[in-house]
Parts: sequence; structure tokens; C-alpha cells
Amino acid sequence: MHQGFKRALTAGERVVGNWISIGHPAVGEISAQVGFDFVVIDTEHTSTGVAEVEGVIRAVEAAGDNTASIVRVPSHDPARIKRVLDAGAGGIMVPMVETADDAEAVVEATRYPPEGVRGAAPARASDYGGSFDEYFATANDRLVTIVQVESQEGVENVAEIAAVEGVDAIQIGQGDLSASLGVFGEWSSDEFEDAVDEIVTASHDADVPVGMLALDHDGIDRWLDAGVDFLIVGADMVYLTKGARAAKAHFEERIGE
Repeated sequence: MHQGFKRALTAGERVVGNWISIGHPAVGEISAQVGFDFVVIDTEHTSTGVAEVEGVIRAVEAAGDNTASIVRVPSHDPARIKRVLDAGAGGIMVPMVETADDAEAVVEATRYPPEGVRGAAPARASDYGGSFDEYFATANDRLVTIVQVESQEGVENVAEIAAVEGVDAIQIGQGDLSASLGVFGEWSSDEFEDAVDEIVTASHDADVPVGMLALDHDGIDRWLDAGVDFLIVGADMVYLTKGARAAKAHFEERIGE
């Protein structure tokens, strides 16, 4: 479990991450070698299972100790949260958190009793039980909990969500948020910009950092200008697609000359 990432994130340092949709260890290894502060391993919109998540986490850890592995789970299900934490994730990202009650339930799922409801058992995260006493004693404070605000209801309740103890950061899910507002992909619309501003303002009032996913350089500039604190700068599928298309286009341009 990465030890410095939570401290940096909650202190407001400008940490930067990479999004992993292809659940292969090589992607995690490359991301760590590049020097990202964290990776987000997506299991909400991918076929990546717990065994594959564990493989990616191992690869990230093997490449060095400066990159944290955060897993986006598909739902608020405590069983799914427990399994990825037991696999050794440094924290979780949870989609569609719309109320303070949602946020409280998420935090409880990440924490051992008496602070939460996470089941206690030896697993990879505790060296297969070899350091379980130490892991049990420290995990509640060391794991990172990021909740996604990505709906109109979430925006309406964002101040209460950000105020929940144990919420370390808020990630704006811009795609779902824009869809919920009826302006899908219209990043410059008044409705979307007002929602982002409301999330950023309420989160900062609670001293909670805000992050977003940027898929290109324009996105990085756009979201930093909007006031977010940390970014996930690109995704493996996007890198692969853009790089392949650019190389193919250049080849076709040259042979057509």
C-alpha cells in the first residue's frame, strides 16, 4: 500500500495520474515507470476482474514505490470494495455518489470496525496474513477514498458529500454529469460550467481536493482553469488509439506523395 499518496493528495499537492482500462500488468508497469503519482484501474466500464486488478497492482508495485494504485469499483457494493482492498489497492474511487448517506456508506465499506464494516481477513494487502495486525491497525487511516460526483443530484448535495469524514477527494465524472444535465459533452455550456464551479467551490470550502479526467492537452488546460486540484491525464485506450491513428495517417500521407 503506497504510503505517501494520501498525504500528498489531502495536502493539496498537484498529483497526476493515469487511467487504466486495459487490465494488463504491462500498462500498470509502464505507468509507474513514467512516474505517475497514481493510476486508476477501472472496473466499472471494463471487463477487468479482481484477479486482473491484483496483477496490475503487483506490476505497479514492482516498478517502484512512488505510484499508488486506486481502483474504481463498479458500485457502492461493500463486497466489491473489500475484495479490491484485500488485493492490495491503495484506495478506491466510487461512482455515482449522490448524497451524504451514499458517501458515509462508502467510507464505512473501506474501514475496519469499529469505524466501518469492512470484513477482516488475511489477504495480499496484509502479506497474506504475515503483517495483518499492523495492516488492520493502520489501513483505516492510510487508504484513500475518492467519491465521484457525476449527476445533478450529486451537485445539489455536494457540500454535504464533501463534509463527510473520510472522503479524501471528489472526482468529477464529467461525462455522466453532462449527460445528467442534458448537455452531454458540451463542456462550455452554462449548465455544465456552473455545476463544475459549484462542485469545486463546495469541495474547497470543506478543504477537499477535486479531480477530473483529461483526455488531451486542451482538457488539461480546461480543467486546471476550472479550478481542479489534481488530474488523470489520459487513458491507455486513448493513447493507443491516437498513437496508432497518427502513425497510420503519417504512413499513408508519405506513400501518397
